[in-house]
Amino acid sequence: MTCPLCLKRPAKRACPALARDICPTCCATKRLTEIRCPSDCVHLDTAKKHPAAVVRKQQEQDIAVLIGAMGRRPSEMQLQLFFLVGSIIVRYRPEGLMSVGDGDVADAAAAMAGTLEAAARGVIAELPGGNPVSEGLRRQIDGFLAEIGKSGGPSFGRQAADVLRAVERGARHEAPGVGSDPNAYLALLARILPPAPEEAVTRPGGIIVP
Repeated sequence: MTCPLCLKRPAKRACPALARDICPTCCATKRLTEIRCPSDCVHLDTAKKHPAAVVRKQQEQDIAVLIGAMGRRPSEMQLQLFFLVGSIIVRYRPEGLMSVGDGDVADAAAAMAGTLEAAARGVIAELPGGNPVSEGLRRQIDGFLAEIGKSGGPSFGRQAADVLRAVERGARHEAPGVGSDPNAYLALLARILPPAPEEAVTRPGGIIVP
């Protein structure tokens, strides 16, 4: 039997999320991004303990793309901020039936970066997102940065703004390697920052994000 996902390879692995057999390659590359894996999936548990070479290679490539959007070697603080902000982005759920796309991520990151850059010049100006989805995400990022910025030191605002500009470039697909799909950046982040299984199963349709 052929895998129902790729329609190319033999279906040899039972998938509890789809209630059908799929190929090992699709299982390895689509888990938690396109497949809503249950927490008791034996393949998911094994993958966490012993990630396949193809998954490790994909992760390395994804990290290189994400970090490359910064344009230069990031500081340790910027690396930490990037992955923390990335976690907020992939966990963000708009209210109601609205969904988030790369454009919303870029808009929220640009607004928050502009606010921080203005503050560095001594100007107090809170720049809003351009729509309810991006504004909701901007507020979540703002609250997070305000909390950790209390102990971040004098350079925190500038470094956070640089990180957010990198997120903006990536989400606008201006960074090499991001791809052309409308949600390519979000999918990239979700592969690097996978959701907990119990979070993944509650996200209906589309890309599964934390």
